[in-house]
Formats: sequence, structure tokens, C-alpha cells
Amino acid sequence: MNVSRQQAFADVALSDQAIDWVVRLHSGVAGKAERDGFQAWRALSPAHETAAQEAEALWDGLGPAGGRVRAERKAGRGRMTRRAFIAGGVIATFGLAATVSSPLRRRMLADHSTGVGEVREAVLPDGSRALMNSSTALALDYSGARRGVRLIEGQALFTVQPDPARPFVVAAANGWTRAVGTAFDVDMRAESVAVTVVEGIVAVGIDGGPPEGTTVRADQAVRYGARGVAAPQSVDAGMATAWRRGKLIFNRRPLEDVVSELQRHTHTGIVIAGSSLKALEVTGVFDLNDPQSVLETIEQTLPVRVLRLPLLNIIL
Repeated sequence: MNVSRQQAFADVALSDQAIDWVVRLHSGVAGKAERDGFQAWRALSPAHETAAQEAEALWDGLGPAGGRVRAERKAGRGRMTRRAFIAGGVIATFGLAATVSSPLRRRMLADHSTGVGEVREAVLPDGSRALMNSSTALALDYSGARRGVRLIEGQALFTVQPDPARPFVVAAANGWTRAVGTAFDVDMRAESVAVTVVEGIVAVGIDGGPPEGTTVRADQAVRYGARGVAAPQSVDAGMATAWRRGKLIFNRRPLEDVVSELQRHTHTGIVIAGSSLKALEVTGVFDLNDPQSVLETIEQTLPVRVLRLPLLNIIL
């Protein structure tokens, strides 16, 4: 992969992260931990600081909606109301993010991609296979010594041809998963990446971390993000990768994760209005051909309601 392409990936990732931080900090529920976290994130490098400044400038330049948000914050002595969050945060999420890192821009960087509602298998140059979930994009970086794949967005299950001389490495967000010959799922979520091992053993690490990474075995999953790599957890890999069978199976999964998965399967945007709702737990088995049924179940079983607008659902 050439340097300019790598830089494009880095720019998109940092822009996404900066926008996520700014929307979170303006949600009205952010505290000192979130503010300190943002300061630590932006101090990681000059590029992080630049992305943070651009995201803040975009938020401040939201026009009438931004002015209404700032007025409500002032009247509320610094705390945004839910109405203000919806007015500003939704625009930031679906307006700013579309400007800075649109799906089209991402797909232009990809060698293989799927659209909304599409699941497709790609055969890689070495004979390995990548089964891509809906709304997924990946790029290849193969060389004589290394088989590299970058997951730009979405989720894919990789079935790797054994080759001890050429490790197979999947980069996603700020980390990587390395295998020789195995099967594993990589799922890019809103604030972390989840790796689930179906067969064999993989190593998972973050950029700049220990090169040996964390060992993850079959029927184990691990998450990594800004805070590093979490400890592996035992899972039912078949349940965790039920999307291969056209199903979504959730067992006390946080609403934030459920929305992240559901968003891949619908053109309609979904926003959770307030971070306190993100941890609500969802349990159920759902058909991917009917993503709206998931929202209906959420509305029936959780203390929330869904505001349905053209091209946008807001969970309140």
C-alpha cells in the first residue's frame, strides 16, 4: 500500500474519532473523565490535535442549528438539553461525518466492499477468503513477506490459508489481528474493535503496543480501542457470527452495540440521544431481512421510544 493511501486511511480514522469526541463532549452528560480523555487523545500527536481542531470548528460552524445549541447551553448554564443534543448532535453525526468521511470516500479506498443489505465473499490473492457483512469495505496490502488487509469499515470473517512464512494481518482502527492459518471475525464498532476467533489462534494488538499482542483462541473474543486491548472473554463464536446466517443474536448486549450492528443493514440513520441509554441491555434473535423489527422490540422491551423521521430514527 503506498504512502498516500495509508495517509488517507489515517486522516479518515482521526476525523471520525475527533467527531465522536466532540459530539460526546457536547451531549450534556460528559464529565471530567471525558474531557480529560479528549485532552489526552488530542495530545497523542500533531495530527490528532489538527483533527480535534477541525471537528471543533465544524461543530461551532453548524449555522442556525449550532447557534440554537449554543444558546440552549448558555441558558442551561453549560448543560445541553436533550432537544439541543438532538438538534446539534444529529446534525454533527449525519452532517459533519458525511462531509469529513463519507461512505463514498471510504469506498474509493477499498479493493472490496459491500452495500447496505449485501453480504459477499471475496477471494484474496493467496486463496484466503473474506466474508464481508453489510456496509463493509477493505483494502489489500500484500507483499512478499506479509499478507495485509485493512478493514476500513464494517465487519468481515476471514478464513486464512496456512502459510507460516507469511503472516496474515488485518488492520482495523488503531490495532491489528495476526494469524497464520485460522478463521476469525473482525467487527469495527463505534468506539472499539471486536475480534472473535472461530477456529485456531490469533494475536491481537494495538499500534505502538507489544509486538507479540494478546493471544486469543477459538470461542474467545477480545476488544481493543483507545484504552488498549481488553482481556479475552469466552463466547459462542457461532452466535457472535450469526450474521453469516442472516440473523442477529443479542444476549444482554449494550444498546450501543446493537445499534452499531443494525446500522449496517439499513439506509436509515439511527442515533441514541444520550449516552446513559447506550448501556441498556438487549436480548433477542432477529432477522436481518427485517431490521425495523429490532427497533420495534427495543421500543417494547426497554424504557425508550423511537422517534421516526425521514431517513433517521432517534432513540430517546
